[in-house]
Amino acid sequence: MSAQRDLPQLPMVYHSRGGGVGGYLLQRAAPYLPPWLLTAGTGLASLPAHSLWADSAAASAGLTLASAALTASTWWAGKSTTPQRRMHSAATVAAATSWLTAAALAGPTTGPLQSLYLIGGPALAASWNIRHLLRTNRNDHADGEGEGAGGLLEKVGLAKTMVTGSTVAPNKATFQLQLPPGELTADDVAKAAPRLASALDVSPTAVRVHPDPDSHARAQVTIVPRDLLKTTTPWPGPSAPGGSVAGPVVVGVYEDGTPAVLYFPGDTEQARNAMHLLVMGMTGSGKSEAALVALAELVSRKDVVVWASDPAKADQTLGPLLPALDWAALDMPSTVAMIEAITAAIPARTKWLAKYGYKQWEPACAEVQADGSPGMPYLVCWFEEAAKTIRETDDDVFTGIGQEARSAGVSLVVSLQRASGTQISTDTRASLGSSWCFGVRDDRDAGFALPDEALDAGASPHAWRDKRPGYNYLAANGVPEDLWATPARSYLTSREALDWVVATFAGVRAEVDATTAAAARQVAGSVFTDRTRHPLTPSTPAAARPAGNSRLTTAPDPDGLDDADDETDEAEGLDGIDPEQPLAPVKSVIRFGTPDGRTRRTVSTDEARQAMTDLLEEFEAAGMAEVGPKEFMDHCDRHGRTRGWVSGQVAAMVLSGRLQETDRPGRYRIIPQDQRVLAGV
Repeated sequence: MSAQRDLPQLPMVYHSRGGGVGGYLLQRAAPYLPPWLLTAGTGLASLPAHSLWADSAAASAGLTLASAALTASTWWAGKSTTPQRRMHSAATVAAATSWLTAAALAGPTTGPLQSLYLIGGPALAASWNIRHLLRTNRNDHADGEGEGAGGLLEKVGLAKTMVTGSTVAPNKATFQLQLPPGELTADDVAKAAPRLASALDVSPTAVRVHPDPDSHARAQVTIVPRDLLKTTTPWPGPSAPGGSVAGPVVVGVYEDGTPAVLYFPGDTEQARNAMHLLVMGMTGSGKSEAALVALAELVSRKDVVVWASDPAKADQTLGPLLPALDWAALDMPSTVAMIEAITAAIPARTKWLAKYGYKQWEPACAEVQADGSPGMPYLVCWFEEAAKTIRETDDDVFTGIGQEARSAGVSLVVSLQRASGTQISTDTRASLGSSWCFGVRDDRDAGFALPDEALDAGASPHAWRDKRPGYNYLAANGVPEDLWATPARSYLTSREALDWVVATFAGVRAEVDATTAAAARQVAGSVFTDRTRHPLTPSTPAAARPAGNSRLTTAPDPDGLDDADDETDEAEGLDGIDPEQPLAPVKSVIRFGTPDGRTRRTVSTDEARQAMTDLLEEFEAAGMAEVGPKEFMDHCDRHGRTRGWVSGQVAAMVLSGRLQETDRPGRYRIIPQDQRVLAGV
C-alpha cells in the first residue's frame, strides 16, 4: 500500500484564483448543477419510455415495482446518514420514479403530469441546492456525514470549520482550516488535536496545529501517520569541518529527514540573537548522547572554545571529548570557579568587542584585528547535570550569566532532568530563551521546557518518557516556529567517532583568547591556570594526531579525504617530537597505499561511494549477514576515506534500506536483494 493511502482524508472547499470570469462562474455553479441535470434527464427519458411502454401492461407492473424498489433501496442505503438526509433522499427518489412511471404509461403532457414536472422538478432541484449550500457552510462536504468534516470536525468540536487547502506528501498531510469567525479560534483547534488524533487513529504526536500569524480564524493542521524516527541514525560526522561556529550545528534529523540544527552565535542579518539553551529530559531520554553530538560538532569548528562542567558524573559523559575541551570542570570546586570565571569574562569580552567596533560576536572577531591583535573566539559554556550545581550553590547561580553573556559572545547551556521551580529559578529559566526537550515524565514537566506555542501546536514529549531515547523537540533561536512541535531524533555517536573528531581537528580548534583567560585567571587563579589539559587518547591513530602546537592552515576536506603525504611531515611540526623517545608499539596498520607500494591515486567522492556499494555487494556475495564500519575500513584503500566518512555512508545505507540496525551497536544486517526488490528499494 502506498504511503499516500495511509494518510487521513479530510473534505475540502476549493477556491479558484484564475480562469477568467466564465471559469469562475462555472466553478461556483458546478456543485449546484447535478439536481437540475437529473431533473432535465428525467423529463427527456419520459419521451422514449412513453413511446415504448404506453400500451404494455407488463411494463406498467415493472416500472411500478422498480419505482418502489429504488425508493426502498434509497431508504436502506441512507441508514448511516442523518435522518433528515435519509428522508430527503427517499422522498426525492419516490417522487421522481413515480412521475417517470406515470409519464411513461400515460405520456408526459397528459393531465397534471406536465404541471407536476414543471413545478415539482425545479422545487426538488432547488431543495437539494439549498441543502448543499447549508452543508458547505457547515463543511459537510462528503456524501456521508459520518466521514465528512460535518462528521469528523464536528465530532472533535470544530463544527462549521472549512478545509480550504491541502498538501499531501508520502508521509505527511497538511490542511488549511478556515474557522467560523467569532465562534472558534486557532486555540480551539489546538485543544481538539488529541481528539482529532483519536478520530484518525494516529499517535498523539502525529497531529500538530500551527496558528496563522495573520488571522486567529485560520490554522494549519499537519498529520504524520507513521513514525519515521524509529530507526536511530549514526552521526555522519561533522557537518562543517573546520568551519565557523556561526554556521548551523547539525544534531539530528526531523521526521521528514531534514536536519535538526542549533545556532549558537547571533546573526544581525537574520535578526537572530545568540543562543542560551535549556536541555531537559528524564533519565534514559538520550539527552547526554545528544550533548555529545552537539559538542563533537563544536570541537570540529575553528573559532569556538568550549568550557564544560559535569560535577555529578565527572568524565562518564564528557570523557571521550575531554582532550578537545579547553576547560573541563568535573567536580564542584572547579565548577564554581568556572562560573566565577565566566561572570568575570563577560565584561572583559564586551569591552574588547566595543573596542573593535562589534555590536555582537561575529566570525570576524576570531580573526587577527586591524591593529594586529589576536582575535577572540566564541565561548560555549556547557553545564551537564546542572541540578547538582544549582543545588549546591544557588538557584540563581546562572541568572546573571544568562542575562548578560549573549552580548559578550558567550552561549550558556544548562542541562538537567527537570527544570521545575525547585530545581532552577524562574529568572534563570526565562533567560534561557531556547530549549531542547527530550522525553519527560508528564505534561507539567513539558511546560517547564517548551514554550506555550509548541505545546499548543501538539508537542508532547511526555508521550515518549524514556521509551524513545533521542526523540526531542527543538524550540530554539533560528529554528522556524512551525518546527517547534515537529519531532526530531538526535544522532547516535560511537566512541571511535568521538576519538576521531578529537584527534583530527586538534589542529583546527581555537585556543582561549588572552582577554578571557586573563579574566578567568584573576578570579579563579590556579584552578584555571592549572586546569587539567587532557591528552589525546592512546587509542587514537598517531597519523591523525598533529604534532606539537601546529595549526592546520586550511580546513579539512569535508569528505574526509587525507591528501597529505610523507613529504609534509616537516610542515606538521616534527620539532615537537622527542627523537630519543621509543615509538609506541603498533597495534594496527591501515594501508592507504596500493599493495605494490605505489602512491595511492586520489579517489573522487563519487568513486568512493561506488567503492562502498561494491564492497557491500561483495560482502553479500560472500555470505556475510552483518557488517559495520570496521569491515569497510579494512578495505579503506578502495576509497581512501576516514572512519567518520565511512560511518556516514553506512548510515546512508541504513536510511536507503540496504542495511538494517541490529541490537548490537555498530552492527547492521545486510538486506538481501530479493527483500529489497519486494520492499521497492
